[in-house]
Amino acid sequence: MGKKNNWFLMHKKTTIFLSVILCIAFINVFIGLVWNWNIVKSIWEFFSDQILGMKWLNSLIGLGVGGIGGQEFLASRWGASIQFFIYDAIKIIFLLCLLIFIISYIQSYFPPERTKKILSKFKGIKANIIGALLGTVTPFCSCSSIPIFIGFTRAGLSSGVTFSFLISSPLVDLGAFILLASVFGFPIAIAYVVVGLTLAVIGGTLIEKSGAGKSVEDFVTAGSSIDIEQENLSKKDRLIYAKEQVRNTLKKVWLFVLIGVLIGAVIHNWIPTEWISAVLGQDKWYSVLVASLVGVPMYADIFGTIPIAEALFIKGVGVGTILSFMMSVTALSLPSMIMLRRAVKPKLLWAFIGIVTVGIVLIGYIFNAFNFLFT
Repeated sequence: MGKKNNWFLMHKKTTIFLSVILCIAFINVFIGLVWNWNIVKSIWEFFSDQILGMKWLNSLIGLGVGGIGGQEFLASRWGASIQFFIYDAIKIIFLLCLLIFIISYIQSYFPPERTKKILSKFKGIKANIIGALLGTVTPFCSCSSIPIFIGFTRAGLSSGVTFSFLISSPLVDLGAFILLASVFGFPIAIAYVVVGLTLAVIGGTLIEKSGAGKSVEDFVTAGSSIDIEQENLSKKDRLIYAKEQVRNTLKKVWLFVLIGVLIGAVIHNWIPTEWISAVLGQDKWYSVLVASLVGVPMYADIFGTIPIAEALFIKGVGVGTILSFMMSVTALSLPSMIMLRRAVKPKLLWAFIGIVTVGIVLIGYIFNAFNFLFT
């Protein structure tokens, strides 16, 4: 009994967090059972649409654009494009800054050396799952994940863990989940996170079991791993760190976000639905393959792909096709593969590309088959 009490005291913040989650779940179940499940649904829809989705902002911008250019201009392609661009740019950048601040504050408790220590305690599939989960609170693009991957490999962690982390880190993070929920709703956001983590764990496991994970460049294993005790940071230090991460990340991604929003505005207002359906329609067997291939040459993190995905979703493109596009951009972008090639040998690089590509394509076809659940 004493040991259990000590655990709760040592993990006070974790206990509080889990208690809050359980409380929210209990309140939702209680409302659903006592009154009506539609009330619970309405509450979450309001939270998704008005709080996360900021639909009120879209209406406000519509009033502004209509007030300046007139209702006829607002109803035109140019007016609708301007409204879409301003709304999505403000919404995504605002949520991005807020979420990066929160996640970076949490991340300050998990420096690389501490993360290595946590991962070294687990073996086998459990270790791969932990590696994938830790990827959700680390850097926001694959290029910034690769140096950490090198550090983990140098520290002697298994290839299953390091590649589960490498796949998960750019693909799935807490900020992406909230932004996805703001655009598509919680069912699709949850589905994306689940399949992303599943792909990371299975991909890491296959790379480890096949033996391909040993094919890293010599300099990766030749270096030394410095084990430095993390200095105890004050709350002020953590807030400063989080603020710096917001500024640094925003400098890297703002242009990609605006380009993504611009492409989304063009797709939404200028490209006829018939054209998109002809290439990416749910009845086209090749739509997932096309979406996956189109994503590879692009270089953007998940935040840059969301406005494009939103426009495709509005045009009726299948959820699986959209997920395949987003995953190929974030996990298989050409610049990231070029950078990864510097750390791993061709055999391992092609094994990584092959496993992740097959996983993304399978996810796309499976979700398109069950697309009716999300529409």
